[in-house]
Amino acid sequence: MLRTVAVMGLVLLFASLAGCTGEPVPPDGAGAGTITVSSEALDEGKEILQVYTCDGNDISPPIGWTGVPGEARSLVLVMDDPDAPMGTFTHWIMYRIPPETTFLPAGQPAGADLPGGMVQGENDFGVLGYRGPCPPAGEEHRYRFTVYALDTLPDPGEGVDDAALYRMIEGHVLASGTLAGTYRRSSPL
Repeated sequence: MLRTVAVMGLVLLFASLAGCTGEPVPPDGAGAGTITVSSEALDEGKEILQVYTCDGNDISPPIGWTGVPGEARSLVLVMDDPDAPMGTFTHWIMYRIPPETTFLPAGQPAGADLPGGMVQGENDFGVLGYRGPCPPAGEEHRYRFTVYALDTLPDPGEGVDDAALYRMIEGHVLASGTLAGTYRRSSPL
């Protein structure tokens, strides 16, 4: 009997760990509205212009959106690379974006605090702000720009990373939308 209980406990433990990858998990937007994300720097599924990558000026691209629900209190923007060798790699986190904002021009400055109360988090390069696509030479990677409309104004503090931000906004997503582009480097830095 004791052995059966121990085996059942191990089975439950392994079952609960089976889905754990150690990667931050974006919030569940099931049932949420849809935001349309667009950029003059890329079309859905097409290559991101080199100026916005590590091979160019490494500046953030212009990005806009429509479809934010009227009851939204803030927006979040996350850019990530789901094809990175070690798992999803986050290139840009911006939060506390005022809900009436519909466009961010190219070249957002580095650092935590931006005009209008917007805040940038720490990307997986370990810096605040945007760092562009820079996949290993010859590999094409996808890059997703996801906008979340929230029913809250998150205040996770400076330097928050994607995992902490996702935990904070879970259950607060009113709508979301993603624009994805690609980039392939022909030679290493």
